[in-house]
Amino acid sequence: MNRINPRKLLLSKWTAAQPKHREKHFLVTQLFCDEEGTVLEVELQAVLTQRNQRLPWQHLQAADEWKLGWL
Repeated sequence: MNRINPRKLLLSKWTAAQPKHREKHFLVTQLFCDEEGTVLEVELQAVLTQRNQRLPWQHLQAADEWKLGWL
């Protein structure tokens, strides 16, 4: 399990453990917070295709799916 601080995710780099459609490297481009400032979701952008996807930040903690940094 990756230990991460959700407030420090903006512009962090991630590598997909099982790339799909040749999309391996991702960058966190946006954080989505509630009214109290708690981070709920992040937007990941694929470096190769610039495709965006939105997911709960907790999904990045799964070490079998995501690796911190570009490997």
